[in-house]
Amino acid sequence: MASHSSTTRKGGLNFKFVVETIAELRKVIWLERREVVYLTGLVLIVVIVVGAFLGVIDFGFGKLINGIFLGR
Repeated sequence: MASHSSTTRKGGLNFKFVVETIAELRKVIWLERREVVYLTGLVLIVVIVVGAFLGVIDFGFGKLINGIFLGR
């Protein structure tokens, strides 16, 4: 009988978690589509610029290290 009680209790906790999660999601102020598109584009631009910058830095350091250690 103890396992039946704990099983029911555990299931009740899972259900409570789902109900509380849904209640919290209803409190969220969701962005409008226009804002999502704008911010997504902004993130992509920043990622591309930072990626290109790091790529150039990596390439430069690679050339520098090859020049120092390999004499190329």
